[in-house]
Amino acid sequence: MLITKTFHDVPSKLDNGRPIRIFVISPVVPNYPQAKFPGVVCFSEIYQVTGPVERFAGQIASQGYVVACPSSYHEFEGPEAISYDTEGTDRGNRYKIEKDIAAYDEDATLSVDLLVSLPNCNGRIAATGMCLGGHLAFRAAFDHRVLSSVCFFATDIHSATLGKGKKDNSLTRVHRGDMTGKGELVMIFGKQDTHVPREGRDLIRKTLEDAEVPCSFLEVQAQHAFIRDESSKGRWDAALTRSLFTFMMEVFDRTIGRDLGPKVDKGEKVEHVC
Repeated sequence: MLITKTFHDVPSKLDNGRPIRIFVISPVVPNYPQAKFPGVVCFSEIYQVTGPVERFAGQIASQGYVVACPSSYHEFEGPEAISYDTEGTDRGNRYKIEKDIAAYDEDATLSVDLLVSLPNCNGRIAATGMCLGGHLAFRAAFDHRVLSSVCFFATDIHSATLGKGKKDNSLTRVHRGDMTGKGELVMIFGKQDTHVPREGRDLIRKTLEDAEVPCSFLEVQAQHAFIRDESSKGRWDAALTRSLFTFMMEVFDRTIGRDLGPKVDKGEKVEHVC
């Protein structure tokens, strides 16, 4: 499908009304001006909405989804992308632990609110993101409106070090049941990712399984940032990215691609057959 791009500046209550810029990429079907599509919130890395993030979001939009990309660091600077160089990396990492967890959550809420308010969105919402954005997509799953989240190499979940004070409550909330009975989750990690070691991945998996969160947990032969097609420091794997993008789209198509009506759990057990 063809796509079009725009943005909305949405006031933030926790930032004294200072707006967060949310970029919106939408599918366009010629001669169907009233077409409606599901929505996806796409959370970025520590560099805000860069070229790679926009291209990733554009590919989702071209499959028939309205995609909202929030600028995560509106408390500190404008919506422009942060450079992938050393200075930009240091700045993004500094902002990451200066921003309140409540402010990250508000950004997610505002992004979902925006999507459901758009005339070309049917109100069925999913989320995705990479790196910092993978963690934010994970937290977006606490919102009952988010029916599925696909999280690429989400950082800081295992160590609970996101946000001001480097002390988040993501796994604590999962443990107490805040994600149970809500949407479907997909966690994707590279086994050579130095940001999330094996012990960290095991902790995330066990916490989700103990809380009975419907989750697919994928560990692939890749490093951190393997889906970034620019300035990846030699880590981009285009073939693997394409394969996992297809996996993600299957999840989105199944969970938000059509109106399934309310979920009814009949408690049926899977039959043990060969």
